[in-house]
Amino acid sequence: MLMRRFVGFGSSEAVWKFALKPSMESGRSGACSMLVTLLYGLEPYMGATEESSFLQDMLMVNSLHVLIKLHETLQRFGRQKPAPVQEHTEQLAREVMKELHTLEARPEIAELKYVLSKPHVQDLLSVHDVVAQKDYEPKLPSMEAEDDEGEEDSVRIIQLKKSKEPLGATIKWDESTGAIVVARIMRGGAADRSGLLHEGDELREVNGVPMEDKNPEEVIPILAQSDGAVTFKVIPGTKDELEADDTEVFVRAQFDYHPKEDPAIPCKDAGLEFGRGDVLQIVNQEDDTWWQARRIGADANLRAGLIPSRQLQERRVALQRPEVLFQMSRALKMKNADDKEDQADYVAIHGIHIAGLRRSFRLSKKDRRSQETQAKWKKCEADGENHISSYQEVVPYVREPGEPYRLVLLVGPSGVGLTELKRKLLLSDPEHFGVAVPHTTRERKRHEREGMDYHFVSKHAFEKDILEHKFVEYGRHSGNYYGTSLDSVRKVLAESKVCLLDVEPHAVKLLYTTEFKPYVTFVKPPAIEQLRLSRRKAKILASCDEPTPTRTFMEADFEEMINTAQDMDDKYGYLFEKIIINDDLATAFTEMRAELKKLEKEINWIPKIWA
Repeated sequence: MLMRRFVGFGSSEAVWKFALKPSMESGRSGACSMLVTLLYGLEPYMGATEESSFLQDMLMVNSLHVLIKLHETLQRFGRQKPAPVQEHTEQLAREVMKELHTLEARPEIAELKYVLSKPHVQDLLSVHDVVAQKDYEPKLPSMEAEDDEGEEDSVRIIQLKKSKEPLGATIKWDESTGAIVVARIMRGGAADRSGLLHEGDELREVNGVPMEDKNPEEVIPILAQSDGAVTFKVIPGTKDELEADDTEVFVRAQFDYHPKEDPAIPCKDAGLEFGRGDVLQIVNQEDDTWWQARRIGADANLRAGLIPSRQLQERRVALQRPEVLFQMSRALKMKNADDKEDQADYVAIHGIHIAGLRRSFRLSKKDRRSQETQAKWKKCEADGENHISSYQEVVPYVREPGEPYRLVLLVGPSGVGLTELKRKLLLSDPEHFGVAVPHTTRERKRHEREGMDYHFVSKHAFEKDILEHKFVEYGRHSGNYYGTSLDSVRKVLAESKVCLLDVEPHAVKLLYTTEFKPYVTFVKPPAIEQLRLSRRKAKILASCDEPTPTRTFMEADFEEMINTAQDMDDKYGYLFEKIIINDDLATAFTEMRAELKKLEKEINWIPKIWA
């Protein structure tokens, strides 16, 4: 028997016993024991095929056994750590030979010279030096580069355990070869964690089913029917491995994305769903069309998903632009030329007066319509109407002690409750929150205080400040100017307070700087049914031609509020970090207050340009 011939035992039971307890039976261990165990395990397969016969012949070569025994003997010698008397006996022998040549020729000297000059003695001394210096580990020749032509002939068998999560790989049909190849490996997925499957690998079989003449749609059911594990037979691809890029890129999504509804995505199951405002970590941008990303937050998943690239998303949005511009142009031509342009005064319409708390420079519903249509067209390019929403690169930010708070901007349509929300925040903690004191050119009333209710300035000074771009917003009413200056905002921030400011959306861009780092909150109205219930007793600013400054809401006001909110969201939504639906003022206040506390203490994300 093959095993008996090698180990010299009388039965395979003895061989098994040797394999289990090599140190007890023979004192042998390591490579020799491993070879015996290997031969015993392979015995049932010996001679079955040409390959097994070749393996048998290779393992039974006598020189291999001798080398293994010699290696183990040297290993035992190394563990004993004997100290040699001399590590360089060859050099010593050469020195002795030189010394002998200088001495008188005597018989014993001639005999010593003869012995030292014998080849086998010199080889013995050489071996002694090698062992003494413990330099007897094998020196393997360097591996030559593999021949690229042979790569196509190598086939790998890969098995991946199947779980509830997707395998994390997409496939495609190679038009040039007709083969099914791995298109991409999703970062953090099962295929990526295994390290066995790579982009460009050609699939020959999946669970024993040949992939020849199959398309990707036919492969998906095969994978779906797999139970427990999926076995692939692949030919390694030739795609060059790119160097890993450890740069962390984070972006804030400026649109909602639902991969199940996207007909262009290569694999719907591999898509990553997200909403506008979500922060994403981009982990792979090799594909110009589809990036790989993870969502940052409590529900974050280590497995990356596919998202449309910036280029793809902006191309999609750009294709929708002509229709929007056409509708805007048509609305401009239909405007009423007789609409008035006076702006409404800033009136505390709920009877509560707080120093410096004024409604922003807003128009009444009727007066707004006369100017908004013109403004949409004239400011289309100047105020960012051409902005195409995709992703905004952001970085983590934590406010340092002593650093000014981020400016809090409230944006929303007239009547949605910005003034009421700002008032509740200010009253909740007057020492922590503040508002900018506006400027005006009208005469100061008896009960008003300079620098507390208004900054009263001359018309010339006000117009000079306009030319020098010192105002966030300004307007005219009854021949007088009103406005909020940048310096008044800076004054609140310098007092280590959170400055609350409600502005028109186009004014946000003026404040969208590193200095202010504004946190922009968009306050939206609820559905029209809820508006009818919550605003049935509320008041709204009247237009300039009406006798009273305020009036009750009408159905047209509700429709206008919803349409205006949608218009703001469409055109300036990329600037909004928080969206609050003001269905109930108390609920909206609680939500806003909680967000501002998190903003001041926890990590938040700001545009990279501010850092």
